[in-house]
Amino acid sequence: MQTFLEHFRRFDWFLLGAVAVLITMGLVTLFSLRDASTFPFFERQLVWSAIGFAALVSLSFLDFRFFRAQSGVVLGLYLISVFLLIFVVVSKVTFRGISAWIQIGNIFIQPVEIAKLALVILLAKFFSNRHIEIYRIRHLIVSGIYFLIPTFLVLLQPDLGSALVLVAIWLSIIIFSGMKLRHIFLLGIVSVLVAGIAWSFLLAPYQKARITSFVNPYSDPKGAGYQMIQSMIAVGSGGVWGKGLGYGSQSHLNFLPEAETDFVFAAFAEEWGFVGVSAMFFSFLVLLARIIWIGMKSSDSFSRLYVLGFAAFIFSQAFVHIGMNMGVMPITGITLPFVSYGGSSLVSILAGIGILQNIKIHSRKHIEEREF
Repeated sequence: MQTFLEHFRRFDWFLLGAVAVLITMGLVTLFSLRDASTFPFFERQLVWSAIGFAALVSLSFLDFRFFRAQSGVVLGLYLISVFLLIFVVVSKVTFRGISAWIQIGNIFIQPVEIAKLALVILLAKFFSNRHIEIYRIRHLIVSGIYFLIPTFLVLLQPDLGSALVLVAIWLSIIIFSGMKLRHIFLLGIVSVLVAGIAWSFLLAPYQKARITSFVNPYSDPKGAGYQMIQSMIAVGSGGVWGKGLGYGSQSHLNFLPEAETDFVFAAFAEEWGFVGVSAMFFSFLVLLARIIWIGMKSSDSFSRLYVLGFAAFIFSQAFVHIGMNMGVMPITGITLPFVSYGGSSLVSILAGIGILQNIKIHSRKHIEEREF
């Protein structure tokens, strides 16, 4: 019992508190939307939250050095996520126009959420084992292959939002792992070419229309620009204090599409206003600060690269979601971490937080042993 208590005492409770606040904000929003949908989003998200926290606690007990030492396990996790991505593309079972889910009974699993965390772990291990000769171009090429395989499969679904998150994970890790400037410049050229290929051959027509309508959504207010217009109306109508729980007209009258997932920020902003949005931003800021702090205290390159990749995972996704909800970025269709409905996303992110907690615990132990 003493060992368990000591373990939890070493948790980063500020980090966990920020996570709990964000999840609560999501649950409150889903509870408010209950009368706007017959699907039990709130009830299921409660179950997913419990499963996610169980994963968090379990992985907090697993020594993070296990991932650093077990190449087969890390590669296996990555290959499983790739296989699942191939399966959803080949099966062509679409939901909302995207082949991104595996249905098991009444449960939908989104493999890309597993792939995001698997890519973070894989790249952290890959570069931590090669930090002495990181300047070699072949490491950039190999890591690019690891990144491009799931990204290509995600674009085939097509899911542009998740593809952007995978890009952010890879870029953040390779830039801060010690790559030379000329390699980064070469990377920029390749990225432009890949973006051109994706635009020409991988993006669906409706996705291109969403991106082009971003400049002037009112050019097609009932078509490609509809979602952005309704989202901006919802965010703006919240004012300072918001309309109150259950009184969001845009979401409750179904003007705001997919208010429980892709536009949950707009639904939240409409009911809680500037004050609620400020509280959400503060929670994300605390989360980022604690993640950075854990990274700074980390004792080895694997943990630092994992922290960096995981931070890119969460905050690039949050940035894209909030940006498109506020009309400052194109509509790509992506959830808000911790807040949007989605079991795959919530469980994978909370599992990643569990690994983060273990890194923090062992960093603290390392400091105490060194001081002793």
